[in-house]
Amino acid sequence: MAPPPKPDMLSEAQRAQELRAQTYREKALKIYPWICGRCGREFNGKKLRDLTVHHKDHNHENNPPDGSNWELLCIYCHDNEHDRESVADAYGALKPEGKQEAIATSNPFAALGALLKDKK
Repeated sequence: MAPPPKPDMLSEAQRAQELRAQTYREKALKIYPWICGRCGREFNGKKLRDLTVHHKDHNHENNPPDGSNWELLCIYCHDNEHDRESVADAYGALKPEGKQEAIATSNPFAALGALLKDKK
């Protein structure tokens, strides 16, 4: 088992992530109107902090300069988006084709055809 990361390494990683987020956040706020892309709520002043940048492909490293991977969402819609993804992942809905797991474990109608033939 690897030792836990040193506090310096962790805080440095957090600072780097915050700096990266500020960079794409500032760009996104310059590109897009300050409106939530889902609920349409408008933001300005102190409330602007409640408007977040959502990565459409969920890859926080994918930050094209044209902002094509971003959308501005309020904190509530952003949380809802990630909650929906989590539920879909739990049910296997987002797995690549051919790797879908079966949710049902039994087939209650498997012998129905045979039963109907016996009745005739």
